[in-house]
Amino acid sequence: MKLIIQIPCYNEAETLEVALNDLPTHIDGIDEIEYLIINDGSRDNTVEVAKRWGVDHIVNFKQNQGLAKGFIAGLDGCLRCGADIIVNTDADDQYKGADIEKIVRPILNGEADMVIGARPIDETEHFSYIKKKLQHLGSWSVRRASNTNVPDAPSGFRAFSREAAMKLNVVNDYTYTLETIVQAGRENIPMMSVPIRTNAELRPSRLFKSMWGYVKKSILTILRAYVMYKPLKAFTLISLPFIFIGMGIGIRFLYYVSVGRSGGHIQSLILGCTLIIIGFLIFVIGILADTIASNRRILQDVQFHVKSIEYGREPRMEAPLFTEEREVLKRIK
Repeated sequence: MKLIIQIPCYNEAETLEVALNDLPTHIDGIDEIEYLIINDGSRDNTVEVAKRWGVDHIVNFKQNQGLAKGFIAGLDGCLRCGADIIVNTDADDQYKGADIEKIVRPILNGEADMVIGARPIDETEHFSYIKKKLQHLGSWSVRRASNTNVPDAPSGFRAFSREAAMKLNVVNDYTYTLETIVQAGRENIPMMSVPIRTNAELRPSRLFKSMWGYVKKSILTILRAYVMYKPLKAFTLISLPFIFIGMGIGIRFLYYVSVGRSGGHIQSLILGCTLIIIGFLIFVIGILADTIASNRRILQDVQFHVKSIEYGREPRMEAPLFTEEREVLKRIK
């Protein structure tokens, strides 16, 4: 059983060694532990620090690609290196390395394929009051969108089984944390959270430049992920106000017709019909989007099996499939 711990890095020369020194070298149930960094176009000597420390693998970007692309590139690198379990942590030593054992244990025990470390947000001193409330609000929104009970959605301290890592896709350029939870929840990937601890802040977060920017990008990421995985429901909800308002205006016009006062209300009839047509068109777009989503699920399944072949290991099965059919084929042969 091989564990690879990956760390996305962008100009992390000052803090990387601190984070690496905090990582575990032995975990019961794990035969090998290796370390991988994703150098996301760093302009300092991040790579030199990693090599001097003895990092096993380095994924290099010539220029900064962003956290989401770096995360996916790291998963791909870990899978190519034969990882059975992948842990993602930060280069600023935000999370305690000793808690890696806590987040890999449910995977080792077969309880989950994706484990998220839940930080003690209310007890974290370097989080402002507003940031704490926004963290809770963001996690609540992700729980609603993903149909899960994840208490700390923005946490980047995560563990993935090999199968879960091969199924994940991130299409936004901002962050992987929110979208992967929505995907895992909607694709029924076994997922759970465990409480973890955090270290003192070594440097300010670089993920967002302002609180408003963080909120705006997070909302867009959640909405986009939800529409991607539940398009028919999303577009139906958008279409209903147009249809109901249009029908209300139409019923109002019919009332005036019934009492002989329809004159002067033709404009409202036109408005009502326009709103109903708009609502119907939005609903049709939802049907088309749902069809596209079905094709996307087929492509994801194909991608999963292609990755299984490419990385040289077939996915584990819960139980043998088609046992009776195989026995029949053996007898025929």
